[in-house]
Formats: sequence, C-alpha cells, structure tokens
Amino acid sequence: MSYQHHDTGKKGEDMAVVYLQQQNFTILHRNWRHARYEIDVIACRDNVLHIIEVKTRCNLLFGHPEESVSKKKINHLLRSARAFMSQYPQWREVQFNILSITMLPNQPVEYFFIEDVYL
Repeated sequence: MSYQHHDTGKKGEDMAVVYLQQQNFTILHRNWRHARYEIDVIACRDNVLHIIEVKTRCNLLFGHPEESVSKKKINHLLRSARAFMSQYPQWREVQFNILSITMLPNQPVEYFFIEDVYL
C-alpha cells in the first residue's frame, strides 16, 4: 500500500466522521479491530448500530469508490460485525452502510452514502 493511498484513506475517514456527525450519527469507534478484520466507522443513530465502510478516491481511474467493495470485503465486514456485537450485545439492530467519498482536483468533494446495504 502506497503512502498516498494510506493518506487518502485517512483523510477520507476524517472527512467521513464529520459528514456522519452532520447526519446526526454518534461515532462510537474508528478503525475498530478484531483479529485481522477492521471496521472503518461504527456509529449509532436512532438506536440502530451502523457498520460503515468508507471508500475514498482522488481519481476515477478504477471506477467510483463504492465499486471497490468486494464480496470478500463484505464477508470481512459481516465477521467483524458479529465479533463487535458479541462484545456489545446491547445492540439489537445493525445496519451496514457504505460511504463513498470522491475528491477530484478542482471539484467539490462528493459524498455518496449508501444506507442499509443488503449483504
């Protein structure tokens, strides 16, 4: 993983937290880890736990950010969410979301929030 890739991801996650807070989410965790799995953002809103995968791109050479969420990544999210919910069993409802952030040069940042992704 290149430094630029890592920096883009980190900047995207910082921007995601601000965006989500503006959407009335309470941020519970960032980069929550279990074994080799990681959840970018865990938040809650209206008594629903939200598992949020953040994807950020600075160009569209490889498509839109949300298109890079693979079946393998979704399976990792499911395993991570099960681990989280076993540690925090108070959560009865969980929703999976993807927050796609596109930061193209000389254009406003574009947020695309896909809620309640069916896995």
